[in-house]
Amino acid sequence: MVRAGVLAILARDAHVEVVAEASDGHEALALSRLHRPDVVLLDIQMPGLDGLTAAAQLHRESTAVGVIMLTTFGQDEYVTRALEEGADGFLLKADDPRELLNGVRAVGAGGAYLSPRVAGRVIAGLRAHRAAHPHRSLERLTEREREVLAGLGTGLSNAEIASRLHLVEGTVKAHVSAVFAKLGARNRVEAAISAYEAGLVPSGPR
Repeated sequence: MVRAGVLAILARDAHVEVVAEASDGHEALALSRLHRPDVVLLDIQMPGLDGLTAAAQLHRESTAVGVIMLTTFGQDEYVTRALEEGADGFLLKADDPRELLNGVRAVGAGGAYLSPRVAGRVIAGLRAHRAAHPHRSLERLTEREREVLAGLGTGLSNAEIASRLHLVEGTVKAHVSAVFAKLGARNRVEAAISAYEAGLVPSGPR
């Protein structure tokens, strides 16, 4: 029933094509390897292999596949572990259906997306962590890396950053990896928060 509901929501967007549907975590991994989709939706609890383990495996095998956790479990520990395991998005089944479409579009374009219900808690947790680790500084970034970080902060995909800075997408990917390493960021969400706190992104009601 849940999968049928997800399919019905995704069918609203003519630019989204569902290439496969899995009934358990092992099948999800196998179908992902076969079809190489842009986005994979996983649940925290899945038969056979849980979604967090599947997300970690997908992330190890290919960073080109975007992973979104779609679950009823919104506790902080699940959100944190999902992001640590390589998830690019975290959505709750109780969210507005439009959030699912927004998340799939964002992650499919190379970005990241968090449910509004958990985003505030993630930001608060990261700010507390940064306060306890003040050595994370933008001073280590080159000027080009700061420009790329600003793009991450405004939610741009790698392709959009490349277009803005007149670079090829492969070069942007290399800069993104360097930014992550220098800031100690584990994903685009943490990097975006760093950009916001450093003043690289204008404040606003986003």
